[in-house]
Amino acid sequence: MATRHAPGFLKLVEAARKDVREVTIEDYRRSAAAGEPVTLIDVREDHEWAAGHLPGAIHMSKGIIERDVEERIPDPDTPIVCQCGGGFRSVLVCENLKKMGYTNVSSLAEGYRGWVSRKLPIETDKP
Repeated sequence: MATRHAPGFLKLVEAARKDVREVTIEDYRRSAAAGEPVTLIDVREDHEWAAGHLPGAIHMSKGIIERDVEERIPDPDTPIVCQCGGGFRSVLVCENLKKMGYTNVSSLAEGYRGWVSRKLPIETDKP
């Protein structure tokens, strides 16, 4: 089910999108399969992460990533792909990471919903 976004939020995302590189799910999977170093960060909320997340992702929600990223990923040149539910929040996170000096950040277009719609594998925190 698609999320309905407020016009102001969409305007904010579209403005950020002009300065943020987006990668497709297919491009990300090719890079990962080729063994290219990349840190995949899921920026969704805790309950979204617990319900299912992309294999190999680490979790830093949009509410805390700016606070915690430098401790977890100290090298600002680390290749990072941020992912959310549909590719909106991750664009905003990437914009902020760039402002913080991270030089190699991308947003995963279509996000988790796009991944699941392709029936790609996910992991869960449920036993």
